[in-house]
Amino acid sequence: MKKLALLALMLAFSKTMAQNCDVMEGYASWYGGKFHGKRTSSGEIFNKHKYTGASRKYPLGTYLLVKNLDNNEEVVVIVTDRGPWKKNRIIDLSKAAAKKLDFIKQGIAKVQVMPLYCAAKKNEFDEEGHEEVIRDILNTL
Repeated sequence: MKKLALLALMLAFSKTMAQNCDVMEGYASWYGGKFHGKRTSSGEIFNKHKYTGASRKYPLGTYLLVKNLDNNEEVVVIVTDRGPWKKNRIIDLSKAAAKKLDFIKQGIAKVQVMPLYCAAKKNEFDEEGHEEVIRDILNTL
């Protein structure tokens, strides 16, 4: 029950941060190493072991569902930073998020990105999916 309450709270917060359901497709890259322990645009300290992302489009604090279009793996991240600064990329992910999407070795992946609120509104998740989303959200904290 506490897990569902946490999910509802996070979704409500995400809804206020991303009212429109803009779905983006493009390339994601990942960062870690030299940025680990440095301050992000949101003021938080970057932790490569958490599920976070950098976006120019979505507001800081927005929870996003990121799907690797090559293998259908998904991860929920929170936007804590601005970027990516490469022209053909739509999101930079933490090393942990890239690992979950299974593109560490490749360095980039074709992804779909949408606010978590929009994914929930479209009933994208079954019961097992809800549990996975909750685990991901807990790994953003």
